Amino acid sequence: TGNGVFRPLIRATNVFLIFKNTFLCLNVSSIMLQEAKCAYIIIIMAVYWCTEVIPLAVTSLMPVVFFPLLGVQSSKSVCLQYLNDTNMLFVGGLIVAISVEQWNLHKRIALRVLLILGVKPALLMLGFMIVTAFLSMWISNTATTAMMVPIVQAVLDQMDNTEYDVTVMEQGTGQTNTVIELEEKNASDPTSVQVISNGQVPDDPRSSEEKTMRKRICKGMTLCVCYAASIGGTATLTGTGPNMVLKGQMNQLYPNNNDIVNFASWFGFAFPNMILMLVLAWLWLQCSFMGLNFKKSWGCGTERTAKEKAAYNVLKAEMKKLGPISYAEFNVLLMFVLLVLLWFSRHPGFVKGWATRLFPEGEKYITDSAPAVFIALLLFILPANKPKFIGWSPSMSDPEQAEEDIKKPFLSAPLLDWNVVQRKMPWSIVLLLGGGFALADASANSGLSAWLGHQMTPLGSIPPWAIATVLSLIITVFTECTSNVATATLFLPVFSSMAASVKIHPLYVMLPGTLSASFAFMLPVATPPNAIVFSYGHIRVLDMVRSGIVMNIIGVFCVTLAINTWGRPMFELDTFPAWANSTTNQ
Repeated sequence: TGNGVFRPLIRATNVFLIFKNTFLCLNVSSIMLQEAKCAYIIIIMAVYWCTEVIPLAVTSLMPVVFFPLLGVQSSKSVCLQYLNDTNMLFVGGLIVAISVEQWNLHKRIALRVLLILGVKPALLMLGFMIVTAFLSMWISNTATTAMMVPIVQAVLDQMDNTEYDVTVMEQGTGQTNTVIELEEKNASDPTSVQVISNGQVPDDPRSSEEKTMRKRICKGMTLCVCYAASIGGTATLTGTGPNMVLKGQMNQLYPNNNDIVNFASWFGFAFPNMILMLVLAWLWLQCSFMGLNFKKSWGCGTERTAKEKAAYNVLKAEMKKLGPISYAEFNVLLMFVLLVLLWFSRHPGFVKGWATRLFPEGEKYITDSAPAVFIALLLFILPANKPKFIGWSPSMSDPEQAEEDIKKPFLSAPLLDWNVVQRKMPWSIVLLLGGGFALADASANSGLSAWLGHQMTPLGSIPPWAIATVLSLIITVFTECTSNVATATLFLPVFSSMAASVKIHPLYVMLPGTLSASFAFMLPVATPPNAIVFSYGHIRVLDMVRSGIVMNIIGVFCVTLAINTWGRPMFELDTFPAWANSTTNQ
């Protein structure tokens, strides 16, 4: 009720601030320099993005209005940024992801992997994390989490129900079988001894400890999903918004960068980082919520307990519901694999890619967006069911059936329908990316980037690794309360200017900044996967904050390690490339 009373007041304040800023902007436009005008709009947009006084996507449209009004850039130049090459790559990738979701292929992959890995507590958590991370590399983090959490919930519920049934059965027969407990009590535990001596089985303190342990396991199992979704999204260029922001900003700020950030190069850098983070996150969650008792958690050589059998049966039943793989699912899987192969083989770096071999000057003209949109087009053409070759061999034994078959169309409906795409496509992120690219373009052309670079020249005395680590920490904190894409959009142009002023490779600070924008682990509001997990009621904000602080430290450590080890030779981070002089010259 308190929120209901204050909501109109908050709304009125928001409207006042919006109009005040707008009119102030128009009044001061005549006395400002170009750089100052651009900076003013960026500051207003930053405030709106952080406070969300209006939707994020609507704030992203502000450059279309205010840059032309203030004379910073023409409408034509600004509007071109909203659907550029990077955004088309994002749209193409999303359409393929929507087709995977539409035909439940992601659920089949998830259940198959979980059944292979097994249902021992440690392996079950690792299975959930591997599946979630793999799927969020290709489809949105939010969709992956929304699909995985109900599976986790069903498994946990079934394990609890089985434990309750076995406990009731034991109390009826007067027998105790410690093998069926997920976490066995140590025989030397004083509370256990006291329970046995008193003989109070129904009300013993051990049962309350088991309940506490069950709650901790529930927390760990659900938290691992949202963390794995955020980590997995960093591994591919199209996996999450900030990665696309980096790709777009690099093309925007450094037009002659020789396509240094493409699908293959990003994957080569970010995938090992994702694996390292995933393992450390799993160890941390295992230690934090289940304890590092490997004998009990891994259960090497031991027989499956009743709870583990129940969990396995749940997964098996879910898999059975899906039935055998359909023609449509197989087609979507084929298209998905083909797209990944086209991305990797377009410009691998160590050999000539298909773009150069098959097309004259293909390397110059073809980018990652071309195969993405090509596969998206095929999804609207290929049929969802097998073509029916009835006309050549009609069934003579059943004339009615033969007539019915002839009436059926030769080709069925396509794999994907535009209405589905329109409903599921996150258009707000497309606009958010476009707004970011418009800001970056205006910053470079107005001279704001060059001015910022000059202000940061004193930072040249600090070691580059220290700069990168501090910037990663700043971004990690900032992204907890702001959209990941908005965070990357605001900070990456600043990092670019700073790199130019202190003469270090732009990617040396932009790569850690991009990855850190995805490390929103501490708050439910930080990112949609966190909010989905929080809504199930197993975890409190404090639980997420405690785990999230360590996760942020793990993330910054892994990113710092990545750019100082395998990242250096991959992107030649020890040099200051010739193409990086473009912003300083402007």
